Amino acid sequence: MSKIKGEKEAPKLGAKVKSLRRAKSLSQQQLAERLGISASYLNLIENNRRPLPAALMIALSQVLSVELSSFVSDDNARLSADLLEALSDPLFDAHALHGADVRELVNAMPNLAHALLHLYRAHQDLRERDARMAAQLSDGERDLRGITHAPSEEVNDMLQRQGNHFAPLERAAEALWTRGKLDADDLYGSLKNLLEREHGVRVLVLRRSEAGGIQRRFDPERRTLALSELLPTRSRSFQLAHQLALLSLDAALDALIDDDGLSSPESRSLARVTLANYFAGAVLMPYQRFLDAAREERYDVDVLGRRFRVGFEQVAHRLTTLRRPGNEGVPFHFLRIDVAGNISKRFSGSGIRFARFSGACPRWNVFAAFQTPGMIRIQLSRMPEGHTFFCIARTIQKDAGGYHSQQPVMAIGLGCDARFARELVYSDGVDLERAETAIAVGVTCRLCERTDCDQRAVPSLRAPLRINENLRGASPYSVSLALE
Repeated sequence: MSKIKGEKEAPKLGAKVKSLRRAKSLSQQQLAERLGISASYLNLIENNRRPLPAALMIALSQVLSVELSSFVSDDNARLSADLLEALSDPLFDAHALHGADVRELVNAMPNLAHALLHLYRAHQDLRERDARMAAQLSDGERDLRGITHAPSEEVNDMLQRQGNHFAPLERAAEALWTRGKLDADDLYGSLKNLLEREHGVRVLVLRRSEAGGIQRRFDPERRTLALSELLPTRSRSFQLAHQLALLSLDAALDALIDDDGLSSPESRSLARVTLANYFAGAVLMPYQRFLDAAREERYDVDVLGRRFRVGFEQVAHRLTTLRRPGNEGVPFHFLRIDVAGNISKRFSGSGIRFARFSGACPRWNVFAAFQTPGMIRIQLSRMPEGHTFFCIARTIQKDAGGYHSQQPVMAIGLGCDARFARELVYSDGVDLERAETAIAVGVTCRLCERTDCDQRAVPSLRAPLRINENLRGASPYSVSLALE
């Protein structure tokens, strides 16, 4: 049947349908039977070769027990933001590109936009390879092999696509508590006994001199799991749960890493480790008990950490996973950053944008956290487009493990849309209504149009650069707009 002129084409949401189906551990054949359609038609939809009609979207929401809003795709918005950030590279300065141009390209030709972004990432990889090659040549090394797109980036993208919630792993963690009759007061002992009873694995605790810097070592032939004595009890429990995932959830992990975005064996291996960590967190902090406690204590991270015997970072990360349809917690974003500004973990459940190709905004409170180690820093952050987020940040340092051991200090950032701020204990006493309370922040200098920022490091792509040698503002770029 031909499409009627003027009729709006149904949206193509194949990737969303596929991820929701996999989250329910359903095959294409099983889901197609429940929908009353052929598996081949469902396959065409999931591969974006057929649009998703409204009637079928409603049926999917009923069959999969998800809200219709789950099918609202933010892929174009995320693609636009990523591409605009890539095009903010000084490489493109001469072309006077604008955000409207990028959005028009993404909406009209998303495949071309993806290709351009892929090309820019390849360019980034080449620059990194050249830098590495130069360093190796100067050091007299001979391994000059190129590098590929970072597996960590592909895994981060996978978590974002899945909303950092994996229903099969949540169900497996709940089943483990029932099957293993776990004791919350002696979780380490319960998990240790379960490993031996179900898998014949004996747990050993090695002295520092024996461990040789290794925290966990599994020997599949001897059926032994060796842990370092330097690990605190909560970390030992986490490692036992992690090993249980690798031993008993092989099929589930394989299904979850069957993701087109994981392009290499290294990416898929890292994804397995990440998902095993997810399972371990779900075991230590069971979904419903943890969510009930979070609501009761108004998301007080320290209180939750003591109740569930876990660390600040583990609680913060677990809060981002509470997205069970119909029983969600506050949607949080999360990042972990070092003193140099390198983001080693990130997830945006709140909708905030993180820089991917350039430095992050120095006005974020996560950087200020390094000035007051161990203290919670609170910030109401207003983005350039007017969106406001409520954020907390605090430094962490893992257990040193001895006098001569030096662990790097990291900072954890956790935040949500300001609409949810009153649900957090940290908002007590904060005037959320006054506009001047919010701190103006951005994603990265190149994408921020605020030319009056005293911490601007480079000129904005969105504002013309006009330098007057007779004027000086907070930075060399802070007066460029005033010269018009």
